Amino acid sequence: MFAILCATTEEIAALRAQLDADPQPEQHGPTRVWRARHAGEPLVLAQAGIGKVYAAAAATLLLSLFDVTALIFCGVAGGLDPDLPVGAVLLADQLAIHDYGVMASGRLTSTKSGLVPLGAPELAALSPVPPKVRATLEHLAKILRNQISAPVRLGAIVTADYFLNCAETRSSLHARFGAQAIDMESGAVNQVAEAWDVPLYVIRTLSDLAGEESHLTYPQMAQMAAHNSALCVLDLLTILGVVDGKAAAV
Repeated sequence: MFAILCATTEEIAALRAQLDADPQPEQHGPTRVWRARHAGEPLVLAQAGIGKVYAAAAATLLLSLFDVTALIFCGVAGGLDPDLPVGAVLLADQLAIHDYGVMASGRLTSTKSGLVPLGAPELAALSPVPPKVRATLEHLAKILRNQISAPVRLGAIVTADYFLNCAETRSSLHARFGAQAIDMESGAVNQVAEAWDVPLYVIRTLSDLAGEESHLTYPQMAQMAAHNSALCVLDLLTILGVVDGKAAAV
């Protein structure tokens, strides 16, 4: 069974509009879970809530209570790459949490999340997804480029527990990590997926260019971005073999 997660009300509404979901969710603490179907095969949809804690808790819950063979996280993200416009679709081939580390002399030195920060090497590059996940995303990108007019890229996403509304930080993150987008959940879900040894597929549509005016553009574009990401999930499910009830492509 595949589990599809998102963070916000707009994102879960977009997913439920594309999939045959039960009208009412199950409530598991802060996580709302809908049982759903696609091409007759069972799925679960979950609205985790915003931020790393809720996202990691939701992913762990789904892996614990349901027979989940893969996780899909979809929704919106803030753009870091000036060459990618609002509406671009980003398929994550690299992920990391960047606001974890050592604070000294007024500066945060980022380290890999989950390690003891003291003595750990500085985070210099994001973690690549497994080769099979990347191959699936490359296949998905080819399909999407024939279906949507917006740019579709494989790229890197950094995660942090803040909404980025600073052009200087946007430029710094893009330069330091080569990241194309920032969100508040994917890196945490990736850490859980790695611990459980299950694949994770992250699909993000850029709702804003994370800078000084992102608080103005996000509300206007979030619904559109959530809808586009939900449509991309349908093609990913087909690639993964949901139609035939197989998970072999994972």
